[in-house]
Amino acid sequence: PSLSGWQAAAVAAVDAHAAAGRYGSFLLQGATGSGKTEVYLRLVMCALERGAGALVLVPEIGLTPQLLERFRSRLGVPIAVLHSGLTDGARLQAWRAARAGIARVVIGTRSAVFAPVQQLGLIVVDEEHDSSYKQQEGGCRYSARDLAVRRAQQSGVPVVLGSATPALESLHNVQLG
Repeated sequence: PSLSGWQAAAVAAVDAHAAAGRYGSFLLQGATGSGKTEVYLRLVMCALERGAGALVLVPEIGLTPQLLERFRSRLGVPIAVLHSGLTDGARLQAWRAARAGIARVVIGTRSAVFAPVQQLGLIVVDEEHDSSYKQQEGGCRYSARDLAVRRAQQSGVPVVLGSATPALESLHNVQLG
């Protein structure tokens, strides 16, 4: 599908950072059904064209199949899926595919932020405001959204935080530049 003006501008802004190998944090705010997923797809396509990989985080396991189907039908590359609903064997197989560079795109829930994506070129956090990104049980507590931003900084790649209703801290960070 052709991109709208705002979608094309968003893709161009993020991809300029990616092409230059520079970190940048971008907040993509748009109502449900406004085309944020198409922006994600185009950015992942750009990363793949440069030989880079991409990490796409979703807040809930239930959102994974729909997004996975759209990405698989459009990208034509192996995609690893990581979430707690998988068997240990399936999770290990996805992890190994990412680590070996076989799966150049990883889609998953909060724990996927640790996936060993080879030649990482882009991170997307869909519905960045969702509290499901916060791991609060057990001994290891973290926010996958915040870790995704930090990982993007350390890797020198752009991170896109998408939401119809961004978190207040994200809006505040936009105001601070």
